[in-house]
Amino acid sequence: MVVVESSRASTADARHAAAEFASSVCPGVDADAVVLVVSELVANAARHTPGWWRLRIGARNDALIIDVEDRSEVRPAIRPTSDLTGGGGLGLIMVQRLSDALEVLPRAGGKTVRARFPLHAKAPA
Repeated sequence: MVVVESSRASTADARHAAAEFASSVCPGVDADAVVLVVSELVANAARHTPGWWRLRIGARNDALIIDVEDRSEVRPAIRPTSDLTGGGGLGLIMVQRLSDALEVLPRAGGKTVRARFPLHAKAPA
């Protein structure tokens, strides 16, 4: 597991840690997609919450799990794709499309936004 915290690292550090973890621990996962998802989730936490965030990346069972914790209890809004008039909201759409699952998990004093990537590649259609 990798843990990156805003008090000791930057968004760029989080991206670097994600790339390293995905390529070394989970070679079957699209490392570029993992880095994009980490970048969006950490940037959202830094931009829209009161200052602190923590990234945790780990492999459990059949999935790579990305958790970004912050101190805001406000759930992020995922805009409908038909409402692309500007003002943000596109990052979470991208996270939904790149990852296998996106969840918002409330917790005392904040929330965790979780994205999941399957460890085994999907068979071509």
